Amino acid sequence: MSYIDETLSSGEVVKYRTRLHWVAILWPILATLFFGVGAVALLIVFVNTRDNPGSGLWVSFAAICGVVAAFALGAGMMRRSSTEMAVTNRRVLMKSGVMSRKTVELMLSKVESIGVNQGVMGRLTGYGSIVVRGTGGTYELFDRISRPLEFRRKVQEQIDQLQPSRAERPEGLPGS
Repeated sequence: MSYIDETLSSGEVVKYRTRLHWVAILWPILATLFFGVGAVALLIVFVNTRDNPGSGLWVSFAAICGVVAAFALGAGMMRRSSTEMAVTNRRVLMKSGVMSRKTVELMLSKVESIGVNQGVMGRLTGYGSIVVRGTGGTYELFDRISRPLEFRRKVQEQIDQLQPSRAERPEGLPGS
């Protein structure tokens, strides 16, 4: 069961979930490709020089490159799969980490503003950063998330549902 599902209070419903965009694991993928190609190249060198003394060293180097490639990919995939972000009818939540955990839980009633930062590549590929500002000047950064405009829209929809409509507000209160 996910962290978000475990921490829901009674009556709280998840309205939107997102995760890290694939670009968040771009460097681990590139490292995997680099070391994977290196491992294959070293194995080819070994096959071509196996009759020479000391050629077994190439296999050792290939194995090291293979382990580094696997570790890079595994670490990137674990980071992506261990990060959860959601909007409920009461809170904005974010959890990251496996062994050590970082959580952000901000009540919707305490959200002052929400901003989206997207560079050119983010706009082209569909990722960006969300900055949620809470009352009291606190802010939380949700970096490299998929579909940040959709995330912002869902937060705003839930905040709007918390606000009483004009017809429900008593006379004489601000906003009426």
